[in-house]
Amino acid sequence: MSIEGYIVIAIIVLMIVALIWEVMRPGLIFFSAVTILMAIGIITTDESLAGFSNKGMITVAVLFIVSEGVRQSGALNKLAQAFLPKRRGNVRSLFLRVMFPISALSAFLNNTPIVVIFGPMIKQWAEKMNLSSQKFLIPLSYATILGGVCTLIGTSTNLVVHGLMLENGVPGLSMFELGQVGIPLCIGGFIYMSYVGVHLLPGKKDFIRQPRSDQKDYYYDLIVPAGSSLIGLIIKNGRLRELKGLDIISVERDNEVLQSKSHGIEICEGDKLLVAGKSDSLVYILGLNSVTLKGLDLVKEQLPASDLKQIEAVLAPRFPGIGKTIVEYNFFDHYQAAIIAVHRNGERITSNISNLKLKEGDNLILLSTDKFIANWSDSKIFYLVSSLGDHEVKTKKWRRWLAIIILILMIAGATFGQYLPRLQGNELDMFFFAAFAAILLIWFRIMPHYKYTKAISWDILITIACAFGVSKAMQNSGAADAVAHTAINFAKNWGPIGVLVCIYVITNIFTEIITNNAAAALVFPIALSAGHQMGVDPKPFFIAICIAASASFSTPIGYQTNLIVQGIGNYKFKDFLKVGLPMNLIVFIISMLLIPYFWSF
Repeated sequence: MSIEGYIVIAIIVLMIVALIWEVMRPGLIFFSAVTILMAIGIITTDESLAGFSNKGMITVAVLFIVSEGVRQSGALNKLAQAFLPKRRGNVRSLFLRVMFPISALSAFLNNTPIVVIFGPMIKQWAEKMNLSSQKFLIPLSYATILGGVCTLIGTSTNLVVHGLMLENGVPGLSMFELGQVGIPLCIGGFIYMSYVGVHLLPGKKDFIRQPRSDQKDYYYDLIVPAGSSLIGLIIKNGRLRELKGLDIISVERDNEVLQSKSHGIEICEGDKLLVAGKSDSLVYILGLNSVTLKGLDLVKEQLPASDLKQIEAVLAPRFPGIGKTIVEYNFFDHYQAAIIAVHRNGERITSNISNLKLKEGDNLILLSTDKFIANWSDSKIFYLVSSLGDHEVKTKKWRRWLAIIILILMIAGATFGQYLPRLQGNELDMFFFAAFAAILLIWFRIMPHYKYTKAISWDILITIACAFGVSKAMQNSGAADAVAHTAINFAKNWGPIGVLVCIYVITNIFTEIITNNAAAALVFPIALSAGHQMGVDPKPFFIAICIAASASFSTPIGYQTNLIVQGIGNYKFKDFLKVGLPMNLIVFIISMLLIPYFWSF
């Protein structure tokens, strides 16, 4: 490998370290790497900018608008209300009825808005069914990931690989080509989650066998004031008769936490009670004189108590207070909302939260009004904003139907466009029909025209565009050839199958620690070079990259939807490891069996 090759490898290693440590947003890290590579002459100015004009990258941008338009129409909310089971049944039946429609939707829409809409609705549905929502939220994320690998537009990663293929003179992917392996992966994933995963997920273990349980997934921090009628009462079996419908989880007193299971806990003045209840318990609690809701003193002078709601919001990377404490950022002045608890890595933090530094993925439990939802539900500084227990979206029926029709026409056009004659010399491909779909959604006012820039995740686009430049640098410097040669030597006894395994594993490791799009772009030139050196068709390697880059199941940080459900489901990091590692293995085995079968070397 040349000196330039070593320089490129060194820059990529530093870039990966910066991504792991979250020094700055991924787009800026990749842009910095491309700028350095351009400055030292490994790539030209044109090569550094080529990614910004790549059709695959632009298609991703347009599909962001299409997905947001469908979300704004309210069609997804109505679909969720239609397919969520109305009564309890066999757990395997429940899993299929929840996971299958979500996977079908995520095959054609961006995964994030699906999880943002369905997450709170599934949580409320589980409450009504007296089931643990923790049994369904990780499967929700997994269902979107599995559905995304079934089509060209199911995830931005597929379009990135498609764009790189076209850029290197290789025929791209057709609309449903990935479904040959994607659909079996969905089936395998559904079976695993229904028979095994359900027992590995946290939440009440015996909910399958019990016809009914008093499941409570919403938590409230209460303070016992002076003169309270609760003072002197004894907690029995985690309950007090005076707090109807609420389970007392623990009592905090003098910086010591007493579990309610302990016998003979007597309520004292100043005790802090952590209680569990239903989503509508807030109104009942606000009407009690015997306890005070923690955080109420922060808002009662400025917000009417009758309008208060408990709201959860998951922090996105764009949130301006990342890395700052709540006091430093002055959260209430910015949003007219008081933070009463923070969920982070499965832990509910309520003590000394004013000095807690906020992080991406934190699930904030807020006390505010409907104005907060109106102002910030469509903002990109939060992944999700939801009022507990209220998910009804009122939209005009014709808009919902028109959005669905436009989406279906876009899918049909992208699928059969290759068989149609060119229009004024223009190829009727995915970009062509996606652009028309986006324009129709905007001109029919289904998607508000003034929000179209907010619908686009610019950091993802910059990451993708710059990843093309880094990919080109690996090719120009010979780094890709050297890594590919090493992989071939390592797997020479197994031939192309061994290299396929290496490419899959490398991509999958990268996607767990950096971003899926970045992982695909970094491994693509290695796969291309390996195909050329071995004299085989590299397409099976490209398919492996598409699957491996999306198969992020074992960490919450590897995929955005995992991070969102971690917040609203109050999962720990180990929950993803326990459930996700077997899923990773199942997807790997199925992929290695089917990819060489459908795409010969």
